[in-house]
Amino acid sequence: MAAEGNLDRVYTIDLGKAWLTPQYKRTDRVVNMIREFASKHMKSDEIKLDQDLNRQIWSRGKTNPPRKVRVKMVKDEDGAVTISLYEDLPAPAEKPAEVEQPAPAEEPATTAAAEEPAAAEAAKEPAPAEEKQEAKAESPDK
Repeated sequence: MAAEGNLDRVYTIDLGKAWLTPQYKRTDRVVNMIREFASKHMKSDEIKLDQDLNRQIWSRGKTNPPRKVRVKMVKDEDGAVTISLYEDLPAPAEKPAEVEQPAPAEEPATTAAAEEPAAAEAAKEPAPAEEKQEAKAESPDK
């Protein structure tokens, strides 16, 4: 995961306290909060924010930054910390050695079996328009 000298960590940073600052300074405060968090947890003063992270923070404007953000922090050999968005990718599913494929004759049989119940239900229940016509035919005219 991490090479020698590199330190990788993933954090979810709560940014809710930014709402205590005036509205027109909130996103500026969020950027400073992320820098403070990284400085405290990664023990470094040289902090760099990734361009994608910066775009996400500023995407909703200056007055409405996100309430929390999930980031990946990487500290290199020089002590510089780079903060980027964390993208959680699902683990690839392991494929079995032998994959059995159904015979072509089975596929139409399953499709026809699935259509039969739907057709039977449609035949049992009359359509709403038919019910109205039957009701009119049965009721005596006044």
